[in-house]
Amino acid sequence: MSCVTLAAADAPALTAPAGADVLPPVRPPLGLRRLARAGLGALLALVLPPSCLACRHPVAGSAAALCPACWRAMRFIERPYCERLGTPFRDDPGPGALSPAAIAAPPLFGRARGVALYEGVARELVHALKYRDRLDLAPALGAWMARAGAELLAGADLVIPVPLHRARLWRRRFNQAAALAQVIGRASGVPVETLALRRVKRTPAQVGLTSLQRADNVRGAFRVASGCRERIAGRRIVLVDDVMTTGATATAATRALRAAGAVNVDVLAFALVAPEP
Repeated sequence: MSCVTLAAADAPALTAPAGADVLPPVRPPLGLRRLARAGLGALLALVLPPSCLACRHPVAGSAAALCPACWRAMRFIERPYCERLGTPFRDDPGPGALSPAAIAAPPLFGRARGVALYEGVARELVHALKYRDRLDLAPALGAWMARAGAELLAGADLVIPVPLHRARLWRRRFNQAAALAQVIGRASGVPVETLALRRVKRTPAQVGLTSLQRADNVRGAFRVASGCRERIAGRRIVLVDDVMTTGATATAATRALRAAGAVNVDVLAFALVAPEP
């Protein structure tokens, strides 16, 4: 297969396939229920005031915003945090500090950054994007991610989303990580590569698995396409996903990218799961 990199300015709209993994290569019919839902959403956007991204209550100003209550409920990640895993500290241990988790098991990837902890409102936003077809959330979530990951993106050559297996992509009809990566690419100017990394192993869902089970579940799940290896070799990659829990998926994807010659892989997620205290 050929490998095509999308410049940030050329990244397709979130509803356009353009060979990327926002939508599967062959699209089944949408169905009347999906069309009716899309039409109703467009109509409501015209006649109703802007609403909160999370609770859908009216908000003043921009439609891509949270209401004051949801904003206060979001546990945004700010310094001080672990330099490797990006998870926040309760107290400030000084610049460059590592968390016990990062010291005990240094990650294969370089650094991870996230917008918020994966709980409450942040969890609701992720679930709405992933499971309830809320692609309208991608621009706001991706913009927050671009700001949270500015230090990673400043030194990056490529942005690569964590891919879905073809079977899951067919059922879900879009890859939420690819939708976020496109927004991040446009905001940062870093080219987005959606075809290089493939998910070649159809793995069960990670929900409910232990750390060891998650690592075993995704071992060997990713591979760089043979026609894309030259795009990866010598490059500094920012790997994009919606959530990072134990880091098992990010580690497996990083291993595939490093095997193809990537010199560094950092991880940028919308939400991070805080390690156990």
